Order: sequence, then C-alpha cells, then structure tokens
Amino acid sequence: MANLVGDPISEKMKAANIFAPGAANPPEELSETLVESGSVRIERIVSRGHASPDGFWYDQDTVEWVVVLAGRAKLQFEGESGLLELNPGDHVNIPAHQRHRVHWTDPDQDTVWLAVHYFTDPRHPSL
Repeated sequence: MANLVGDPISEKMKAANIFAPGAANPPEELSETLVESGSVRIERIVSRGHASPDGFWYDQDTVEWVVVLAGRAKLQFEGESGLLELNPGDHVNIPAHQRHRVHWTDPDQDTVWLAVHYFTDPRHPSL
C-alpha cells in the first residue's frame, strides 16, 4: 500500500494496491471497477483457478484491452481452434462483439488482470 508523506490528502485520492490479494479460495472471480468515466471503464480482476462456465461466451459492446499483471491465463475465441496463453506482461485488444471466454487461470496463484473497456465510436453512449 502507498505510504502517505506530509499533509493528509483527500479521500478522493485514496491509494490502493493493484496486487492486493483476493479472498482465499473464492468461489468466483473478484472484479472491481477502479475508474469509470464516459466511454472508458478500467477493472481489476483477480482469478485463481477460474474459467468461464461451459457454453458461456463474453459478447461485449465495448472493445476490451486486457493485460495479465501476475499469474497465467488462457483465453478462447469463438471460431478459433487454439487458445491464447497470457503470462505476466502479455496483453491483447479484443474487438467489440468478439465472442471469447476464459478457458483457464492458474489454480496455484492469483492471476491479476487489468481490463480497459472502451468505445471506438465517439458518438456511442457512455458506459
């Protein structure tokens, strides 16, 4: 956690740690919105051994840029035969309505993701 030096700062600028652990053996992924403004939403996701349910596909109105900061994951894209393996530092930009799912995340450590959802058309309504 960030350390405060000098005068107190407002609650609006409270620091948090992107690598803060999720709950021990959570039944579902932890997903929290860090910032949301207009046409952009930034989420922190923590997974440990999680995968999308069988037959479930994400199909989002937004483009999603996602990076794995810690841990490992494999994504599956509809119509593709292979899996995309992501290790720390790996990132991918997923077009809007590209159906995809989380095939696997490391069961032995937290996989920490940062996801940025955004619209490419400036006329699109806000998130």
